[in-house]
Amino acid sequence: MTDFTMPALGADMEEGTLVEWMVKPGDKVKSGDVVAVIETVKGAIETEIFEEGTVGELRVKVGETVPVGTVLATIIGTSAEKAPVEPASKATEAAPESAAETEYLPAAPAPVEGVVRASPAARKLAGDLGLALAGITGSGPGGAVTLADVQAQAPTISPQTAKPGTKRGFDPDAMRRGIAAAMAKSKREIPHYYLSTRIDMTRAQQWLAEENARRRIGDRLLPLVLPLKAMALALHQVPELNGFYIDDTFTQSEKVHVGVAIALRGGGLVAPALHDVARKTLDELMHDLNDLITRARTGMLRSSEMTDPTITLSNMGETGVEDIFGIIYPPQVALVGLGKVLDRPWVEGGRIEPRPIMQVSLSADHRVSDGHRGGIFLNAFDKLMQKPEAL
Repeated sequence: MTDFTMPALGADMEEGTLVEWMVKPGDKVKSGDVVAVIETVKGAIETEIFEEGTVGELRVKVGETVPVGTVLATIIGTSAEKAPVEPASKATEAAPESAAETEYLPAAPAPVEGVVRASPAARKLAGDLGLALAGITGSGPGGAVTLADVQAQAPTISPQTAKPGTKRGFDPDAMRRGIAAAMAKSKREIPHYYLSTRIDMTRAQQWLAEENARRRIGDRLLPLVLPLKAMALALHQVPELNGFYIDDTFTQSEKVHVGVAIALRGGGLVAPALHDVARKTLDELMHDLNDLITRARTGMLRSSEMTDPTITLSNMGETGVEDIFGIIYPPQVALVGLGKVLDRPWVEGGRIEPRPIMQVSLSADHRVSDGHRGGIFLNAFDKLMQKPEAL
């Protein structure tokens, strides 16, 4: 028997609220299945399990807020005795799914008595508006409340059905406090060192323009995918920048999961992971990047995307910032920052000419690497960016 515990969905998380069980006792689960929705200051997170077996006891009730590490449920292994099954309430008939529905809803399990099924985005909006989900008729699978249901019904909900004064869902103030606490801890405990270099983006921009000219508009590549792939490949030469420092021990990661810093529309920041970046094509990265940004801004991230980034990329160029020297997000040991591409004087072949130049920075942990190794990484990054056709 193993325990499924409240995960730490980032270094700034100390507790979470269980807002929905996606399983019931007796259900079979496998690694990667979404079993619960957990609400943090960064929104509702679909939380996966990484065990295989049968759900035993659900130890935390919907609506409870518990610290990180609290046992939420027990999982009985496949070779163990079959778990007892609690009686479930009578299932409601599934309403036909609207063709216009665009938000994700997991497959509907048998409903648990007293629990209103809803997508994370719908639950978040209802919480922000102070509305009770019980007063909204769901049109999703199994009668689940969808985001469209909340948007459509919000103006007609009576004051009597609204939740009293509790603030749920995304809380910018709480997020800012959480980020500040994590960054203060990072600066206090991690001996940072900082390096930067300038990269000539002429070849990268020319190749990208020619490549996109051959593509349909919907298939074109964003400039960010090139440095994403280049930094992941450069880590092969300096692998000590890719991994986790926990309990005075560095554990190198075999795969490169890049945490991409994404600004949220309501304020605040998240940095969920793009998985296995070094092994993906530019087209795959483009698809995954668009999907990640969309889900981050609609409160539909997975727990694995919040817990396993092995290094972070912060792209400040789109805001007009020329340089960034970021703070490492523990337990990671490095962060790469990108500035705005600007035309600068550049010496090439003995001549001074204007070139598009990007400032790239590295913030790294001196307990794991040093400036010499960091310099090798930035040099490798530069060389890869000069051969965009090979990425």
